[in-house]
Amino acid sequence: MAVLDLKRKLAILSDAAKYDASCASSGSVTRDSVGGKGVGSTDGGMGICHAYAPDGRCISLLKILLTNFCVYDCAYCVNRVSSNTPRARFSVDEVVDLTLGFYKRNYIEGLFLSSGIIRNADYTMEQLVRVARTLREVHDFRGYIHLKVIPEASPALVNEAGLYADRLSVNIELPRDESLASLAPEKDLHGIKKAMGAVRVGEEAAREPARAARPPKFAPAGQSTQMIVGADAATDGEILKRSETLYGAYRLRRVYYSAFSPIPDSTARLPLQRPPLVREHRLYQADWLMRFYGFGRAEIIAEGEDLDLEVDPKLAWALRNRGDFPVDLNAADRERLLRVPGLGVRAVDQILELRRLKRITLADVKRLSRGIARLKPFVVTDDWRPGALADAADLRARFVSPPQQLELF
Repeated sequence: MAVLDLKRKLAILSDAAKYDASCASSGSVTRDSVGGKGVGSTDGGMGICHAYAPDGRCISLLKILLTNFCVYDCAYCVNRVSSNTPRARFSVDEVVDLTLGFYKRNYIEGLFLSSGIIRNADYTMEQLVRVARTLREVHDFRGYIHLKVIPEASPALVNEAGLYADRLSVNIELPRDESLASLAPEKDLHGIKKAMGAVRVGEEAAREPARAARPPKFAPAGQSTQMIVGADAATDGEILKRSETLYGAYRLRRVYYSAFSPIPDSTARLPLQRPPLVREHRLYQADWLMRFYGFGRAEIIAEGEDLDLEVDPKLAWALRNRGDFPVDLNAADRERLLRVPGLGVRAVDQILELRRLKRITLADVKRLSRGIARLKPFVVTDDWRPGALADAADLRARFVSPPQQLELF
């Protein structure tokens, strides 16, 4: 095949993959090619597609579809069968060669591979697994691999995928069951949940102590999913409630939120404009509160409500619960400290460590946190009490005017 043809395929299929947000390599095991053995590494590199780990590390991945041909007609998808988008398809060998070539040129440190549905779910999943198996077994590739699971594929293929991939993801796509039935009629919610369950079973089997030999690693970076935000009328409370359920039922490592992007020739059932990106950002902030800060979803938002776009959800909670503040940084336990606006997990752990050596002052807090102005109404230190500031009726206005730069907390 001519080089230009391959470049054209890469242009089409990398662009088609941009709508999938569930892409990160955090949590994988460490593999490298030190000593001349193997190809690739899960560490380092510069990239084509950038994803970010929870520690802020930038990760570079070749993010492509095996093909954007698809037999499904999901209304929100640019690659649906009724779309007139340009089509392309890689062979298994082409994906393998591209991955190895880009890695050896230090462009990437791993592969994110998804696909439209070709023929049927089993045929498509088998092609994805072949790519990963060839990279691992034939080329001893030790970089990161993330495979998309085709929900209707057989459990045996899902299990095989987990033996070669670092992470698997099964996209639930929409927060409301009825929206999935209306906008993606070929997709089966039961099949999606069944695939998620198969991945969880594989993870648990790999963790169980074996009598004769240790079982092989299975998707060591776990599984993730994606929900599209703003394609239907689901509230932020509904979205987060579904996330809460998914985390509990399938032990997902992460739920990704992707703001709906209008596509050409779409149905009138879809919105004409994408939701504000700050809405997606607030959902990620609320998600972190549930996963790392000890908040229950119901504390953050009711099911029928939307998140406040003007202030982050932790600050919004603190403003609704003024009676819980100010918090004494020299006496409060870790759980209470994590609920203080402006204090992240790292800052809280540093405060607890520093408390063993000295009394916390405002200068200490300023050194440990970038948000001292946001912190001051909510904390007591050895040399600071907020006084009337904590009771000010216009406290909320102090944080929304002028507009704040987007940050996690």
